[in-house]
Amino acid sequence: MDKLKPTGITADRQIRRITINWNDGHTSEYSFSLLREACPCAECRGGHANMSAEPNPGVFDVPEEDSPATRLRDIEAVGTYGITPVWEDEHHYGIYSWDFLRKLCPCPVCREGKE
Repeated sequence: MDKLKPTGITADRQIRRITINWNDGHTSEYSFSLLREACPCAECRGGHANMSAEPNPGVFDVPEEDSPATRLRDIEAVGTYGITPVWEDEHHYGIYSWDFLRKLCPCPVCREGKE
């Protein structure tokens, strides 16, 4: 199979979710709160020393939140390898690569064995 990549991305502001359909047939649904909590930028990670290609496992335990920090304004493409969400609080620094997003998939199949 070719490198893992999305075949479609949709954002639903009503239910506050981003859905990604992958080229291997899998579908991932991410709450806006999960995406913001898992932001991979240096500021959110607490500096470059804490940067990692893996999401912090604690992000899966964060409750849903409705605030400017978790209200999606836009999604920007980053080359052919990822996206950057733009939040209502103006934060737009995290580059979510396709690999990072797949590792962040909250579904039971993807989470199995990672907790």
